[in-house]
Amino acid sequence: MYNGCNRRQVITRLHLVLSATICWIFCFLIVGTGLTASAAEMPKIQQRGYLIIAVKDNLRPLGFRDASGNLQGLEIDLAHHLALELLGKAEAVKLKPVANRDRLSVVLNDKVDFAIARVTATESRARLVSFSVPYYFDGTVLVTKEASVQQFSDLAKRKIAVLNNSSTIAEVRYYIPNAELVGVNSYEEAREKIESNALAAFAADASVLSGWVQQYPQYRLLPTKLSTAPLSVVMPKGLQYDNLRRQINEAIARYTAEGWLKERAKYWGLPNSQQSVLEKNNN
Repeated sequence: MYNGCNRRQVITRLHLVLSATICWIFCFLIVGTGLTASAAEMPKIQQRGYLIIAVKDNLRPLGFRDASGNLQGLEIDLAHHLALELLGKAEAVKLKPVANRDRLSVVLNDKVDFAIARVTATESRARLVSFSVPYYFDGTVLVTKEASVQQFSDLAKRKIAVLNNSSTIAEVRYYIPNAELVGVNSYEEAREKIESNALAAFAADASVLSGWVQQYPQYRLLPTKLSTAPLSVVMPKGLQYDNLRRQINEAIARYTAEGWLKERAKYWGLPNSQQSVLEKNNN
């Protein structure tokens, strides 16, 4: 596919990407507890002629339906790109929308070949499934509609909404200790409270709040993330799936090295260039 200097440059960037992300995924690629998935192996997929991939259909801008009902978003683009990579045709894929609670079980129960459905790679989940190298780094950001709020210090002694029982609570308390936290049960409840001027901001996942500001342009994201979390493809465990996992990992690492994933994230309005607090403090 690549020749001469271009091939060497891509291979070099591929190795750099794999090295940079190994700290995120090392614990996710080790052998798990013996609970293995039963999704299709590569020969069966090739014989079938198409991939079956679990995706979201209600989460702009990762996976959602446009006005015509067609699936769109960064994760949908990745699904088609992997179909082109593995089977030679971008349309050789059946997309299966799933609820959050089913994102792992559909892989474990042989319902799909793999899932691209806003799943954060965690050690506990890695006991059940394997994770690819990250295709996007999500994290906690703050959204506001107040022009006077430009940085974290502007939220001192102000009310910030956080989802009840979420890890965001500890992050906001650490980085904005003087803020008053208000628990909410949903994104919609948070927006209603901000609209009524009962709150100054809302802290939640960048991938979700990016879609929010696209729908409600009076809102904007503050330019620094409170945390960083890798979003990865959910794949089955088991030696019989080594070929599938290897091809997906190599493809995503190459898409990152070549800038394709960065370009698509930018196209879909995801905060690709935002620094985390730790990155900003280290610069």
